[in-house]
Amino acid sequence: MAKFEIIMPKLGESIIEATITKWLKKEGDNVQEDDSLVEIATDKVDSEIPSPVGGKIVKILFNEGEVVAVGKVIAIIEMEGEGEAVDVAVSTIIQEGIQNLQSATSVASPVIPEADTADFSKSGRFYSPLVKNIAKTENISFKELEQIPGSGVENRVTKQDIIKYIENRGQKKVEKQAEPFQVSLVQQPKTEAPKVTSGVGDEIVEMDRMRRLIADHMVMSKQVSPHVTSFIEVDVTNIVNWRNRVKDSFEKRENQKITYTPIFIQAAARTLRDFPMVNASVDGIKMIIRKNINVGMATALPNGNLIVPVVKGADQLNLIGMAKAVNDLANRARKNKLDPDEIQGGTFTVTNFGSFDSLTGTPIINQPQVAILGLGAIKKRPVVLETNQGDVIAIRQIMILSLAYDHRIVDGALGGMYLKRIREYLESFDVNQTI
Repeated sequence: MAKFEIIMPKLGESIIEATITKWLKKEGDNVQEDDSLVEIATDKVDSEIPSPVGGKIVKILFNEGEVVAVGKVIAIIEMEGEGEAVDVAVSTIIQEGIQNLQSATSVASPVIPEADTADFSKSGRFYSPLVKNIAKTENISFKELEQIPGSGVENRVTKQDIIKYIENRGQKKVEKQAEPFQVSLVQQPKTEAPKVTSGVGDEIVEMDRMRRLIADHMVMSKQVSPHVTSFIEVDVTNIVNWRNRVKDSFEKRENQKITYTPIFIQAAARTLRDFPMVNASVDGIKMIIRKNINVGMATALPNGNLIVPVVKGADQLNLIGMAKAVNDLANRARKNKLDPDEIQGGTFTVTNFGSFDSLTGTPIINQPQVAILGLGAIKKRPVVLETNQGDVIAIRQIMILSLAYDHRIVDGALGGMYLKRIREYLESFDVNQTI
């Protein structure tokens, strides 16, 4: 019998591990090619691993709830046929992955005494299996590991953190007086949350995994970026009238709806081309101005959580292409059918408060971006219009746009200019265009 090793796949550029949430098969089960074997979850997306071969599951190596590094063997399937060729091929793949990992983490370092035996149960921080293995290989003691600054959620040490530490290990630290601008970049101590007690009759519900990740990400964003929010009113009467005129024919022809969201995302992307500093990220004292315009759209899930699929190359899409991309991503997001790459690489985000009838809001920036656009509800309001015959009061469709931005690199003037320009694009919408 030939044996095939199922490994933890790499689900994205920055993914180094995943949690096994549920085994869909058990030891002894027969599986067909492409049968789903296991559900896994990362800090980016949930996914299923299909079986690349047919056969019988003879060994499951990790239990539900365990965190497994990318490239680790998680199960073994026994197939019909000769075994050596398959075993060798799979073992070669695994070995190459291990060699790549070793070459990525091996750097010149001074001779250091053998590391202490690490008792990770005494630590208040989570360490992934990959970080533990690197620490063991490089003789980093548990006490030394605890001192490494972490850039992950809740100061978690990532692969990049420990590799950077190894590269600088043993080098003499040069003390120098910090310049005023550098002082402002020093990370402040983490604020402890107040103690909370429950009373009689209170219901205690534990956050699910996704809600915990959202909570951590939101707190991190507020700690990292000094948020400023600006607002502007926009007359979208022409857009409302145009959509009412074309929506039925578009749905009949394309078998899908035309909503306001693709119109606003298209205008947001067009405005980012005019003001590229809003399409950027901050790395210490460096500003990274993104070449690509990839707009994330915050999407509410049926369970109340949130996910942000990304429209890649949003400035390159016409309105039909944008409408189809938005509908497809939103539908598959609600069904948990997104690919990992479809929720990564965003450079700017749009969130729609109006879908819940909210007039406006102050959104939190989706790190490492520097701005997020909030769409308020469209409401009929009496407004003053200037005409050749004088001012008149008319009923118009009005909405409020809010732009939250990182004040480290986006000042109020730039934020205001962005909002003013997107208003100009929306209010000059071509009502005669066809779709």
